[in-house]
Amino acid sequence: MNFYGLLIYAARAFAVFALIWLALRLWRQFRMATIRKEPIPAPIRDVVAPEAGYDAGETETAVLAGGCFWGAQSVFQRVKGVLKTTVGYSGGAEETANYREVCGEGTGHAEAIEIVFDPSKVTYGTLLRIFFSVFHDPTQLNRQGADIGTSYRSAIFYTTPEQQEVAAAYIAQLDAAHVFPQPIVTQLVPLVAFYRGEDYHQDYAMKNPHNPYIQVCDIPKIGALEVQFPELFTEYTR
Repeated sequence: MNFYGLLIYAARAFAVFALIWLALRLWRQFRMATIRKEPIPAPIRDVVAPEAGYDAGETETAVLAGGCFWGAQSVFQRVKGVLKTTVGYSGGAEETANYREVCGEGTGHAEAIEIVFDPSKVTYGTLLRIFFSVFHDPTQLNRQGADIGTSYRSAIFYTTPEQQEVAAAYIAQLDAAHVFPQPIVTQLVPLVAFYRGEDYHQDYAMKNPHNPYIQVCDIPKIGALEVQFPELFTEYTR
């Protein structure tokens, strides 16, 4: 290939890259423009604090699933009162709790997030409100958008009977009010185990902010959190 041929090839490659960049930018702007401006109704029932209040340093844990866990962590690590988030797998066996096997859609695992939070600053019900309002579409069965499979299912893995009762009541409340155009399909199941995901998945969006998937799917969710819950939003730094 001569010099002019190389020049033409480079120009075409640049044009393709520019079109892809423009398409991603326009899609992100569209997603940002169409995000819900108001959060869904708060749960009528929530976990009740002890009469004497919580002990200093007392924490609780929530485990949720609803699509790619990169986006889940992007959202919940920016919620005031959340102390730690870890992405991983729940719903299957320990020996299959790895990304390669989970992507095969035969393990029973869901991509999940473990949220350790200060219940004196943010309640379990509030986390569920963010889960349903910002993070994902709870009416999509075994998928979230283009991510298809049971590993992307919507699920609440409750850790206590009280969490189960609060989550069940909230789902019933939202369905009765027809907050979503279709019934909620979120699974409500007891947490058997949560298995930490691979290190390269932890803080993935923070480490890879220019990844097209992050730009299109996850950045708008962060924007939605800030718009809907400004009093709970906080910047996240590792």
